Amino acid sequence: MAFSTLASPLWLSRSAFFLKTSLLHSGTRALTRRFTGPGQPSTFFSPISLKPSFKHLSAIRSASGIVAQKSSDSEWSLAREDVVILGIETSCDDTAAAVVRGNGEILSQVVSSQADLLSRYGGVAPKMAEEGHSLVINQVVQQALDNAKLTEKNLSAVAVTIGPGLSLCLRVGVCKARRIAGKFSLPIISVHHMEAHALVARLVEKDLQFPFLALLISGGHNLLILAHGLGHYVQLGTTIDDAIGEAYDKTARWLGLDMRKGGGPALEELAREGDAKAIKFSIPMRQHKDCNFSYAGLKTQVRIAIESKNLSVENNSISSTSSHERRLRADIAASFQRVAVLHLEERCERAIEWAMNIEPSIKCLVVSGGVASNQYVRTRLNHVVEKNGLQLVCPPPSLCTDNV
Repeated sequence: MAFSTLASPLWLSRSAFFLKTSLLHSGTRALTRRFTGPGQPSTFFSPISLKPSFKHLSAIRSASGIVAQKSSDSEWSLAREDVVILGIETSCDDTAAAVVRGNGEILSQVVSSQADLLSRYGGVAPKMAEEGHSLVINQVVQQALDNAKLTEKNLSAVAVTIGPGLSLCLRVGVCKARRIAGKFSLPIISVHHMEAHALVARLVEKDLQFPFLALLISGGHNLLILAHGLGHYVQLGTTIDDAIGEAYDKTARWLGLDMRKGGGPALEELAREGDAKAIKFSIPMRQHKDCNFSYAGLKTQVRIAIESKNLSVENNSISSTSSHERRLRADIAASFQRVAVLHLEERCERAIEWAMNIEPSIKCLVVSGGVASNQYVRTRLNHVVEKNGLQLVCPPPSLCTDNV
């Protein structure tokens, strides 16, 4: 049986949450796509397994009842207005659900934040996050349905994030989706959230066409990919250790910032008060002429700088410090952010060069993921793309992160 490509696929988001990805590209093929590197054999970009026997996402079959199917008489598409999908997201620290029509209209969205847990533990504690999801998942899903003025009987399918993410947390969302799907005989759509980051811009930028370059930056991932089309991506670079979001969060924690608003936003706010050239941090991996990322060394530099300034940051919130110490912390924050983003800029410069050699028709760099909410990041990357004659496309912050 032949299957048609979706002409106008539904993009589902991540944190304001919308179901966060394109829907199926063909047949019963699952959402996770094949990533290849230039001159390299195809490899699969796979999530953390929910259990030892969990297969690569490419091998997961989604129910065919809602898949775009082509016949000689008609073509069916998930982009129809009468298709209604419930999405469930529990990949990290927020519990989220949304109801979205096949044409992209968002009927409702509900997010339950774990900000208090973040503050208490200084970051994400997987076991505590799992318990937090379990406590609110039923309420969040029901609220999303109520706000959309629908019930499970009105749904066409259930979409759920299956990775990458924290396996304990992912399990909560998957189990909830399976219960609903089983009870109401609904197909389940498996969502790979890094593909979702790459594609969510198409929810708001209707004119965004393939091919395009995408920079995905979040707490756990850095990826530079060339998107040729749905399901066809060339990976140009990835993180070899820590992602930029992890570096932001850890630096914010070390500086005694309020983690309830998220480490990234808190650090960006403090950095505005500091001198970005006060501390000479080294830009990572300048000797490596590739598109990969590394933030572990920069984190070590930050820790050494804090110790050299004799800042007592352990259990010492910035709100209780003197104005002099606050300025020192602000200088560290600003200097860190400058170098962290310079690393992004240099990698994007090279990725643009590589991508233009592969696909000269590229017109856009899409920047998505939690760190894409950072205005300093957007401003700096906009300079890079303008210099190269491209357009920067960023989803609104509500479509970038888990925390709203």
